[in-house]
Amino acid sequence: MILAADIGGTSSRLAVFDVTAGQLRRVVQERYASAGHDRLEEIVRVFQSSHRLHIDHACFAVAGPVIGGRSDAPNLPWSVDASLLAREVGLARVGLLNDLEANAYGIPELGPEDLAVLNAGSTKAAGNQVVISAGTGLGVAGLYWDGHDHHPFATESGHADFAPKNELELDLLRHLRGKHGHVSWERVVSGPGLVAVYEFLRDTGRGSEPPWLRDAMTTDDPAAVISGAAQDGSSDICRHALDLFTSVYGAEAGNVALGVLATGGVYVGGGIAPKIIDTLRSGTFMDAFLGKGRLRGLLEAMPVHVILNDLTALLGAARWAARQAVLAGRARA
Repeated sequence: MILAADIGGTSSRLAVFDVTAGQLRRVVQERYASAGHDRLEEIVRVFQSSHRLHIDHACFAVAGPVIGGRSDAPNLPWSVDASLLAREVGLARVGLLNDLEANAYGIPELGPEDLAVLNAGSTKAAGNQVVISAGTGLGVAGLYWDGHDHHPFATESGHADFAPKNELELDLLRHLRGKHGHVSWERVVSGPGLVAVYEFLRDTGRGSEPPWLRDAMTTDDPAAVISGAAQDGSSDICRHALDLFTSVYGAEAGNVALGVLATGGVYVGGGIAPKIIDTLRSGTFMDAFLGKGRLRGLLEAMPVHVILNDLTALLGAARWAARQAVLAGRARA
């Protein structure tokens, strides 16, 4: 049995999988509010007390950089330590991956129904791939192609400097710099980033905030309210905010695609993309993605898909652990 976990800034999913003939079969799954617990070990303890299953291997995907078996995640209220998790699970060791690295491992588990096409790309597309995911934060992972297999690796590109491409985005940068000092891509391309874009437009007189919208943002998730009002046509300022957000998202997706030479494809993951899929398909995202001057043709040949399955990181963590089980079996043989 394999214990897999996807630990995000908002929620944490834990599941147990059985592996038969190389195929993952989910036995049980639970979801917990991350901020409702002081430590990840608490969540593991609650899960295991509810589902008393023998665990042979485990892997945890966490939203943050993993260095030396430890992660001090920027969008989580606690640190994660692989050695402490192993002790809690009762194993000699467990895997600890960046959540985007786990997303990359999960891509082979996806079917056609789990993907939406933004750009078909070349029918002969092959090579490196990249995953970019906006949610509570902004994550990026690459998949190096060795000619036979893809090998996922983590990055922290979401925390690199935000680079405006026009006067409006320059004003956005100045606005955010006044609040935060350093402005990363994550400050714009994330759930909190969408809210920041909206507030920039409102506070600089580029749109008005009606009372009903202000009230809705007070009682509900502001990012969800903004994207909902943008897509149902009830608010011009929300529509403007979502369009600007989408353009910046597309530009950064193109940047990371060039950064790893993702001729094998680009995957747009995270919790936001499936909820704004019609906006992503409108052309704004791909226009910004392709707007790289002389290398436009290279980007046009890259397939671009939105990942619709929100369990991809969980599946990736399980797949990583399953691979470790196979390697352990070979070592014993």
